[in-house]
Amino acid sequence: MIELVLSVCLITAPQTCKDVNLSYMGDRVTPQQCMFRGQTTAAQWSAGHPEWHITKITCDTPKEFAKL
Repeated sequence: MIELVLSVCLITAPQTCKDVNLSYMGDRVTPQQCMFRGQTTAAQWSAGHPEWHITKITCDTPKEFAKL
């Protein structure tokens, strides 16, 4: 599994920023594929959250896993 990380800031308060983690479920997703696919995913996320501005897009291994 790999994670798309969007660093976003509020448009009305640019000093208010956070990271949004979106996971890709797939055994063979490479960081390059994540960045390629991530552009579309980031655009979709941005369209659904117009109050936020994306400042950075990265791909990384997940820091936490869901506990069942």
